[in-house]
Amino acid sequence: MPTITKIRKGFDIRLIGEAEKTIKELETNRYALKPTDFIGIFPKLLIKEGEEVKAGSPVFFDKYRDNIVFTSPVSGKISEIRRGAKRVLLEIIINADPDISYIDFEKANPNDLTRELIIEKMLKSGVWPLIRQRPYSVIADPADNPKAIFISAFDTSPLAPDYDLIVHGQGDIFQTGLDAIAKLTSGKVHLNLKADNPSSRVFSKSKNVQINEFTGPHPAGNVSIQINHIDPINKGDIVWYLYPQDVLTIGKLFIEGKFDASKMVALTGSEILKPKYYKTHIGASIEGMIEDNVTDIKKRFISGNVLTGSKIESTGFVGFYDSQVTIIPEGDHYEFLGWGLPNCKKFSFYRSFCSWMTPNKKFRIDTNINGGVRAFVMTGQFEKVFPMNIYPMQLIKAILIEDIDLMENLGIYEVDEEDFALCEFISTSKIEIQSIIRKGLDLMRKEMS
Repeated sequence: MPTITKIRKGFDIRLIGEAEKTIKELETNRYALKPTDFIGIFPKLLIKEGEEVKAGSPVFFDKYRDNIVFTSPVSGKISEIRRGAKRVLLEIIINADPDISYIDFEKANPNDLTRELIIEKMLKSGVWPLIRQRPYSVIADPADNPKAIFISAFDTSPLAPDYDLIVHGQGDIFQTGLDAIAKLTSGKVHLNLKADNPSSRVFSKSKNVQINEFTGPHPAGNVSIQINHIDPINKGDIVWYLYPQDVLTIGKLFIEGKFDASKMVALTGSEILKPKYYKTHIGASIEGMIEDNVTDIKKRFISGNVLTGSKIESTGFVGFYDSQVTIIPEGDHYEFLGWGLPNCKKFSFYRSFCSWMTPNKKFRIDTNINGGVRAFVMTGQFEKVFPMNIYPMQLIKAILIEDIDLMENLGIYEVDEEDFALCEFISTSKIEIQSIIRKGLDLMRKEMS
């Protein structure tokens, strides 16, 4: 029987716009690889505008780890290379062929291969960047031997995609991916499921893994929380992690011998007329999803969820690691005494409004932060939504003063910025806490390298 871990602290944000359990093929021929999706990567281009590529063709590599290669998710022509300030590489845009052609990386049974051969195939095909490590949430170093690998098979963030629906009918491919992943560590592969979920049979039948179950509110689905409760990270420890769609991509590499970047993306949010799932490829343009499918008001387009996602344009592309697109109202308006007037339609973590009396009601929330940045006035609030044995406010302050020793003692190695998303959401100080945590993680990575 799998162990069941109960997460008691946290908070579920219930929003309007959950994706229906219907799947549609996305009609688009525009895809993009965004180097900005990869923390700590210094990209060096291998292609030029106008060049033809196949799915699996190398596009760029990491300047400081030239064995980490990023390959095209589709076949077609490189239509544009976009750069930002100081010539920072932002996007490599590909106009896809109607029928995708693939580079052949040869089929193989991972059970018959050594760890070295599995890593070599994953590096060459461009599948390796799907595996990231804690601490720091950077792409894993293939030279490391992690003490464990974690796969979170459920997501508790607002309007999150249903991984059971996404993986349904692909159990053999998923198992092949798990077989390959199991060869990458001398420790355990932890497959973490949501307890009392009858639809997760495809996961519960998995072999070569240790199955763990979790209950509780968000952020129970965050891999940091799961690591903290099962096999905590200490100084010097390395843990790798990935998600179900990543496992499918790895499985297809060995079964089909190609980099099949197929991906299911959930289109969600209150401003979507018909929220649903779209079958596409990594880096797809969202234009085909939102055409004639959004309201007329001013909107915020987000690749990811409302807590941790990245703002994109209406002509933008889904992030490399994202399985969700969310569209909500833009909060560019002001209300006189907005927080001082009684209102049953507004949502609040605190009892400022009567929304706490209807815990199952779903709300339409915009991006307005309802106030300006101010000092940390209230204390003891973050601990209500932070289910780790760490003092969140003290860690944030240690990062602000760049006290390396104090950051270590307060658990910087165990956290990621997504773990502080709820703290940022409920903060009365309106401070961008996630960016502070990322600054701290980058500082630690620089000091420890």
